[in-house]
Amino acid sequence: MTGQWIDNQKNLMLFSGRAHPELGEAVAKELGIELTPMTARDFANGEIFVRYEESVRGSDAFVLQAHPAPLNKWLVEQLIMIDALKRGSAKRITAILPFFPYARQDKKHRGREPISARLVADLLLTAGADRIVSVDLHTDQIQGFFDGPVDHMHAMPILTDYIKSKYPMENLCVVSPDAGRVKSAEKWANILGDAPMAFVHKTRSVDVANQVVANRVVGEVEGKDCILIDDMIDTGGTIAGAVGVLKDAGAKSVVIACTHGVFSDPARERLSACGAEEVITTDTLPQSTAGWDNLTVLPIAPLLAKTIHEIFENGSVTTLFEGQA
Repeated sequence: MTGQWIDNQKNLMLFSGRAHPELGEAVAKELGIELTPMTARDFANGEIFVRYEESVRGSDAFVLQAHPAPLNKWLVEQLIMIDALKRGSAKRITAILPFFPYARQDKKHRGREPISARLVADLLLTAGADRIVSVDLHTDQIQGFFDGPVDHMHAMPILTDYIKSKYPMENLCVVSPDAGRVKSAEKWANILGDAPMAFVHKTRSVDVANQVVANRVVGEVEGKDCILIDDMIDTGGTIAGAVGVLKDAGAKSVVIACTHGVFSDPARERLSACGAEEVITTDTLPQSTAGWDNLTVLPIAPLLAKTIHEIFENGSVTTLFEGQA
């Protein structure tokens, strides 16, 4: 016999960036493991240094990073973490980006514009990521930007379970904030007992960011308890305007539900004053209910932990949301 044969057991290691340490701790707790200790610091000029305190050789490494503001800093930190793992001889590296940065720049609207979501995917691949996990990508096509496996997870079951536990089902109406989210609204309506649907017709300026005009409701919402859905809320202008349009159309109440609460200023003021009964989001980004009257934050850690477990065990990620996504 040539060579030496040894038992080579798989070793799962979870790494968390500094952007959202609470999420990393929550995922580790769900998995029943500890985060791998890491030294991370900033130099005076803003450069980032990362070093792991344990050997990562041969490990199945999962690198979790949230991407709140300053988004570019946390993106670079995750790239450096992945590079350190590659150079430390990790066997497989999975980048976990609950909120995919630059996801809104997924196509060219006019000439001489970038496709920044593709650039982020290329950066992750070049850094050494073998696989990507993300939650509710802005568009499904972003999966095709990465030359490797992409696990596109969905927070809809988490949000719909909460809504079903709190609001009566018989009077619900699912509302999309624009025509582009109608397909998602159909899935929501199916889960919420084949609820009726509507959408808000809007126009968006191609020259001014975050400027949207909500025009009118397409569908019957009078007397209904409306569930207004979106994948992300940034400054809240679109959603606050949609709430006003629904109220003007006779909606009995409006509940806002989204996966990614970016909540850039002045989102809190807009959403607190828009007339919505409740704003529901998850903690894919760091959240605080301080100063809010109507914000509910649901944990995303159980979904991420189940996804990591299935990947590590070579199981089926699809079964986590089959029939619901």
